[in-house]
Amino acid sequence: MDVIDAHGHIGRWGAFAVTDGSARSLVAMMDRCGVATACVSHLLAVGPDARAGNALLVEALGAHPGRLLGWAVYQPHDPQGPERLRDLLDVPGVIGVKLHPEVHETALDDRAYTPAFEAAAEHGRLVLAHSQHGGAWSDARHFAAVSPRHPGVPLLMGHAGLFPQGLRAAMEAAARCPDLVLETCGSRMTARHLTRMVAGVGAHRVAFGSDAVFLDLRAGLGRVLLADLPEEDRERVLHGTMDELLKGVV
Repeated sequence: MDVIDAHGHIGRWGAFAVTDGSARSLVAMMDRCGVATACVSHLLAVGPDARAGNALLVEALGAHPGRLLGWAVYQPHDPQGPERLRDLLDVPGVIGVKLHPEVHETALDDRAYTPAFEAAAEHGRLVLAHSQHGGAWSDARHFAAVSPRHPGVPLLMGHAGLFPQGLRAAMEAAARCPDLVLETCGSRMTARHLTRMVAGVGAHRVAFGSDAVFLDLRAGLGRVLLADLPEEDRERVLHGTMDELLKGVV
């Protein structure tokens, strides 16, 4: 059990059929699949209530130390957001900041997110942001614009553009931005796309993510296990990339 899932969730979301969004259920599935650690945010925090959702995240981290690591969601429209985020980044098990520009209707490179990147830099933490090719707020161009402003802050591009037609733009952004890492989760991601991604940017710039509990952990993991990759690259995607990023964080 050495697999690290870089992009997961707990909780529920109205538009998805999440049968059991509990941390306990996720850990049970991790046990079945041989996943050592999942890095999760709480869906309540991503959506309507960042404060309450982040509090529930902290409870889950305490109940499952080591198995779950936390992404604290930053809400750019909360005047107290920067202060609250800094407190959360001091909580054991919180590895970084989760941003969802499409939900927040705020472009990733908007200055409203600057406090989140600055807090991550000050605390030596990571940033994970939703990406969506062609989206008004989280297209690859937004990642390419914001990452150079915050050198040394690892920025994970969740879903690597989300749509297959966005994969090239995601890889081009990663080629220009040394702190940008592509992450694999999404219902439209295939083993073929994953193989192309690794060939394009290198396995050390790709991290496995499942998007559980939105999506089935087994499907996301199977995609990597069955991809036509050298074993060294597969191991790097499944845990090596995140191992490196988490050094000094946990």
